[in-house]
Amino acid sequence: MLHSPWRADFPALAAFDTEHQIYLDNAATAQKPQAMLDALAAYYHGGVANVHRAGHGPAARATGAFEFSRVKVARWLNAPGPANIVFTPGATSALNLLAYGLEHEFKPGEQIVISALEHHANLLPWQRLAERRGLQLVVLPLLTNGVVDLDAARLLIGPGTRLLAISQLSNVLGVWQPLPELLAMARQHGALTVVDGAQGAVHGRNDVQAIGCDFYALSSHKVYGPDGVGVLYGKTDAWARLRHWQFGGEMVRAADYHTADFHPAPLGFEAGTPPIAGVIGLGASLDYLQSQDPNALNTHEATLHAALLNGLAARPTVRVLGQPQTALATFVVKGVHHADLATLLSEQGVAVRAGQHCAMPLFKHLGVAGAVRVSLAMYNDGADLVRFFDALDQSLAVLT
Repeated sequence: MLHSPWRADFPALAAFDTEHQIYLDNAATAQKPQAMLDALAAYYHGGVANVHRAGHGPAARATGAFEFSRVKVARWLNAPGPANIVFTPGATSALNLLAYGLEHEFKPGEQIVISALEHHANLLPWQRLAERRGLQLVVLPLLTNGVVDLDAARLLIGPGTRLLAISQLSNVLGVWQPLPELLAMARQHGALTVVDGAQGAVHGRNDVQAIGCDFYALSSHKVYGPDGVGVLYGKTDAWARLRHWQFGGEMVRAADYHTADFHPAPLGFEAGTPPIAGVIGLGASLDYLQSQDPNALNTHEATLHAALLNGLAARPTVRVLGQPQTALATFVVKGVHHADLATLLSEQGVAVRAGQHCAMPLFKHLGVAGAVRVSLAMYNDGADLVRFFDALDQSLAVLT
């Protein structure tokens, strides 16, 4: 049976074991390694202070740790440097920052292009921007396997396209999107490119220079870091095109009663007191991830995912949505409501997600009212899948 050598690094799993609970909702949020918890405790026990605001010892220590995390994030993303990294309250906030900060770039009738599989966080900010500016919101269709239809995309991305916003990995279908082809189409017409990396970043495709996008957003809590923290990477020339959106302390370079001048990125887009402890904790989580063998992680993840898909395929009433490639599977069962199934699984100590997964338009497109999602992390193992399939079979025996 497949064992995870990383389970002992995540203390929450010991608590779950005591509760006879297994956790298979990692696409929503991941458990935290001891290294991250130690970093948070060290910061709080050692004495807190605000950053960038004072010259005393505690402030200098906090600022140094905060900015060192920016360096760590830049290295992890292979960004040119820390000045390309802005911290936000989450990936959703990062995408909203772009939708407001870039608003002046658009003229009525121009196009924003998204795909039919987007999470609400990468749909609604652009939908609202299109309404505010009189823009066309163009939706790229999908093939039956859940991948954006590139032939259709070539027809829909054109001279009027000013921005392409696309998820790297679908949180519902678990399918990697063809970013090289899509981004090349957008660049051909001079459009900005935004990649929602909230699901993809934790699965090894987090090299922003290789991806080649103008902006890349991710959430700390999905990469084993604290919640309430997001990262927005931007190319230097792309940051220069943003106007400041939120205003307050420390983002201002000079202010009078009637005028003000603002810092460029990164500080100019981090108004107010940032999530200091969370950023430091994120740095510790990335240190932990980078200390692991990436080949071992990828092999473990792929083997576990294959076992999940094989087990679902062996149950004839189960239908998996799309053709998932990484870390998750979203499925429906004929004649069974997804909420009922998730409730019975939960009663047996199996934590999964049920519903429309913040992707209502996608579910309408698929003709499905909702679905159950199982999502995996580095600490899951074969025993978790045995528990899941035992609970699934018992639930189906009751519901079908």
